Amino acid sequence: MAGMSMKDTSTAEILPARERILRAAHELFYREGIRATGVDRVIAASGVTKVTFYRHFPSKNDLIREFLAFRHQYWISWFTDAVQRHGGDERALVPALGEWFGGEHYRGCAFINSVGELGTTLPDVVEISRRHKQDMASVIAGLLPSSSHRERHAQALAVDGAIVRAQMDTSPEDALRTLDWIVTALSAAGTDAVPR
Repeated sequence: MAGMSMKDTSTAEILPARERILRAAHELFYREGIRATGVDRVIAASGVTKVTFYRHFPSKNDLIREFLAFRHQYWISWFTDAVQRHGGDERALVPALGEWFGGEHYRGCAFINSVGELGTTLPDVVEISRRHKQDMASVIAGLLPSSSHRERHAQALAVDGAIVRAQMDTSPEDALRTLDWIVTALSAAGTDAVPR
């Protein structure tokens, strides 16, 4: 998953048109931004006709909503698998996110980016992104030891700051070190500790 690129030219032609459109939108919207990517560009990249495109997605806003749903399923599946591969506890967050941050296609969080681009003009983006972040926090909560403050600790580890910092810095190392410090501090505080 490093970089989360979905390009696979060997199977692109055999995928159904809707899937090709979503994969093309996924690549272009994430890499270049939603506003910067026109419908004609998605049509060309997916190899469908305009008629086919509009049969599946009557408007660009419909495509944006479906892109975010597609990205959510893809990313949560990868994230859940990555943290399990790295040990399945809170210490797995740093190496799992390190895989993503270090990928050549890393461009931050598609949901944070989408809210920044469209949050005021397409309110659905905010709600879809909020649900994504809640699901992400649920995965993180599942990594933590059982305690009465598990959900609060998961929110503290919601990693959005690390995601943004890794996007802005020339290297993700500082973001990963800071996240590691937070994980270590919460672990050292004990399972029922609540930060004051």
